[in-house]
Amino acid sequence: MDNNYQEFLKESVTKEEKSPVNTEPKNKPTLKTIGFHLLLFVLTFASVSVVSTFLVGRDIQTFMLGGIPIPYPSGGDLLTGALFAALLLSFLTFHEFGHYFAAVYHKVRVTLPYYIPMPVGIGTLGAVIRIKEQIHDTRKLFDIGVAGPLAGFVVSLIVLLIGFSNLPPAEFLNNFGDHSSVVNFYNANGHYPDEPFLEEGLTAFLFGKTPLYSFLSSFFDAAPPMWEIMHYPFLLAGWFGLFFTALNLMPVGQLDGGHILYSLIGYKKHKIVARLFFTFITILAGIEAVPMIYNWVSDFDHPFGMLSWLIWAAVLILIMSKAFNRDQYWISALFPLSLISSAVYLYVIKSGVNSDSSAIWLFWTFFIAFIVKVEHPPVLIEKPLTPTRKVLGWLSMIIFVLSISLNPLSIITP
Repeated sequence: MDNNYQEFLKESVTKEEKSPVNTEPKNKPTLKTIGFHLLLFVLTFASVSVVSTFLVGRDIQTFMLGGIPIPYPSGGDLLTGALFAALLLSFLTFHEFGHYFAAVYHKVRVTLPYYIPMPVGIGTLGAVIRIKEQIHDTRKLFDIGVAGPLAGFVVSLIVLLIGFSNLPPAEFLNNFGDHSSVVNFYNANGHYPDEPFLEEGLTAFLFGKTPLYSFLSSFFDAAPPMWEIMHYPFLLAGWFGLFFTALNLMPVGQLDGGHILYSLIGYKKHKIVARLFFTFITILAGIEAVPMIYNWVSDFDHPFGMLSWLIWAAVLILIMSKAFNRDQYWISALFPLSLISSAVYLYVIKSGVNSDSSAIWLFWTFFIAFIVKVEHPPVLIEKPLTPTRKVLGWLSMIIFVLSISLNPLSIITP
């Protein structure tokens, strides 16, 4: 047995023996607590309703403030934004309350969901609950971990199916500016063009296809291309639901997927899988990071990007040292694998240090290494899962694969 594992179990038992018994009633929030969480929900709904109009809105107005144009949505756009907010927060609510009710069922102390408003992006950073005591049993850990993603996934699937089943004609896109070239192409060919028709100086957001989204859209001839789905609140909310579900199901640390896979395969096997998976995330991060660094230092760099690679290599070695607890065996094996894989993609597949992707995987590399952690902490009682739980666990891993996009957001220019 791993020495760190043994020490953790000893320390946990000692703490359990010494800790005073908490006699407070579990999971009975006061009216004040409920009011606070409702306030966060209302603030988040308002934030998403307003901010999302810059994605789903039709007619963004501006007014001048000190010579600076300030955009603001019209009343109609606010209604569309509110629809998107209702759909997105439905997913978040079912996801978080899936965790919450599973925790209540197992008599684990838990908070109500904290909704997080954010006045940029889509208007929210999501929602979280806080488990207020250590979970000592893998069956409880599994149930709490799997309930959220499965509940949220079902909602996302329903939202997408409603969206695909009620698609407007192609002419609908002309509500968002002149899309006549795209509309005429669709009417002439029965499908949308492979690339957007962009005038010089214009850009488009390209949302990455996930296997499940692609499968569902293939049944609907009028399904819009991925650079247009922002105009369809149901499709956009469903896409975010799938992608957020996939992020939560990543099989590392304290994410839902980490809880689930740990409960399925145990501490030692999960440690190996989690480290390999994290290395894969660093490969995606390198594909994003090196072009970004090159843009910053191109005046001083070699055309091949040698300085950019040296900077990323230094950052990567620090990240892996943190993520792998300074385990030199793993670092020496996976550090070159990550660098070489990123380089092969950029120079062989993409033909150069250029990228139009976002920095999502770069962010998640740091987030996992420093916040979520790669390895799941050991659980005191590792009970074998029932057959039903095993089916749900592996189903959730399949949902992860079907819902993830390796390049979730990129910017297209002419």
